[in-house]
Amino acid sequence: MRKLFGTDGIRGVAGQPPLDEQTVYSVGLALAHSLRPLAIAPRVLVGRDTRESSGWMLSIFAAGLRAGGAEIISAGVLPTPAIAYLTRRDGFHAGVVLSASHNPWQDNGIKLFGGDGFKLPDEVELAIEEILFRHASGSTAPALEALPAVVDEPHYASEYIAFLLSLVPGLRLDGRRIVVDCANGAAAAVAPTLFRALGGEVTLLHIAPNGRNINDHCGALHPQVVAAAVVERGAQLGISLDGDADRCLLAGAANHVINGDAILLLCARDMQARGLLTGHVVVATTMSNMGLEAALRRSGIQMLRSAVGDRYVLELMRRHDAALGGEQSGHILFPHLATTGDGLLTALVVLDILARRGQSAEELTADLEVYPQVIVNVKVREKLPLESFPAIQAAIAEAEAALHQTGRVVIRYSGTEALARIMIEAADEASMRHHAEAIASAIRAELGI
Repeated sequence: MRKLFGTDGIRGVAGQPPLDEQTVYSVGLALAHSLRPLAIAPRVLVGRDTRESSGWMLSIFAAGLRAGGAEIISAGVLPTPAIAYLTRRDGFHAGVVLSASHNPWQDNGIKLFGGDGFKLPDEVELAIEEILFRHASGSTAPALEALPAVVDEPHYASEYIAFLLSLVPGLRLDGRRIVVDCANGAAAAVAPTLFRALGGEVTLLHIAPNGRNINDHCGALHPQVVAAAVVERGAQLGISLDGDADRCLLAGAANHVINGDAILLLCARDMQARGLLTGHVVVATTMSNMGLEAALRRSGIQMLRSAVGDRYVLELMRRHDAALGGEQSGHILFPHLATTGDGLLTALVVLDILARRGQSAEELTADLEVYPQVIVNVKVREKLPLESFPAIQAAIAEAEAALHQTGRVVIRYSGTEALARIMIEAADEASMRHHAEAIASAIRAELGI
């Protein structure tokens, strides 16, 4: 069992374990040691989002890398998928992103990519932890104020923008009006240049990060913000990104939020029509709506479900040679285009589809019948096995029996926060909400804060 890494790297409150100065330094040192078999002086590319803690974390992490004999190159503030792409393109031995994605500004995180541009497998992260606990944790982090500044190399931003534009040759937004919410995050560094290069009338929201306003009532966690702006400005489409721009949600002209399930359906049908959907298979997660599965089936497409987390989506995609996968939250994977979920890429792909088809996103997904679904989050003091609590298991069993063949019950811990997530989907909304609250109450009684 990994002790530091969750489903998307290491994440927590910046300045507190596991993101205190000593641990951040030790992770950099351990990563450098893990790369020694690849090169005497491994090269590591590092990017970050706009949180105020990202600056000191970069300095202390760089010190750890250098102490381990690695060379660090800072790409500055860039989306997570930009670092994945650039790491692979330029032959770096690893890529690192200092970001907590959609979490509030107080949090931060460390995401690691291999030289191939893919997130590190669980076993590699476990090996890094073993190095850290065996060797690196015995090294003392230097005083932060004594460390030299890490100089950013700004050319990487324009190179990433050029890469994105190359994936949708011929796309123009002339005569169209769109709204883009950058969540005061990493997308603010590239989205203005990217979308203005495509023409059209582009309204950019939340592009003034101050270190503490990332994801603050904006972006992919609050897609209703861009949906309202679309109506207000008479736009055809709204785009909502999260703090590190690896996820994307959309909004249509009628104040209609278009989540990752609808994006998967839209993309799957287009790829199938163009002969790009290998095996007529799409990979989603246990959180995706039953309505998506039914709509794909009507188009002759099979939907497979993975555990939650884009790394697990990708693992299942690789096993089935699938060309498309993703999550309801807006992580969409196009492995023939990129190695990881990319919110800006997803937006461009959808815009390209709409331009070629001459239809709106709502029209192309009009038959997606969404089953009522509720998600209840319960804060927990620790993530103990739920099966060890009879009262919790009884509530789950009662829900599963009542919703047999008419719904789904998914209970899991968040991989990035101290939360238990209860997701229930059913044809009967009253029954769904009753059972969701019953399970939540049982978890609160046993594990709640």
